[in-house]
Amino acid sequence: MARANRYHARLRRHRRVRKNLAGTAVRPRLNVFRSAAHIYAQVIDDDRGHTIAAASDLDANLADEITGKRKAERAAAVGAAIASRAREHGVEEVVFDRGGYKYHGRVKALAEAAREAGLGF
Repeated sequence: MARANRYHARLRRHRRVRKNLAGTAVRPRLNVFRSAAHIYAQVIDDDRGHTIAAASDLDANLADEITGKRKAERAAAVGAAIASRAREHGVEEVVFDRGGYKYHGRVKALAEAAREAGLGF
């Protein structure tokens, strides 16, 4: 019962934030999703409905870098990867969408690594 309530509470928080947050072509949205085992990030242009760049800890390109690391360290690697992929597509500034999760732990590690890699938000 508690698990379902926690899940629905996150969805309510996410919907509440998304009412006032949207990515544009100039400043797309950096969306974060985390599961119990993995973390995913996407840079999304909501005007066109297109994903500009995506990264996760399941990417084959990151496999060597994240093998044997803790989840927060893997999230930081994903943050650096999403920042470099977004910059390849000409994106310098994004709006951060934490997806209803607390800005803590893996979400914070991903965001800080993306900032250090040159993505502004």
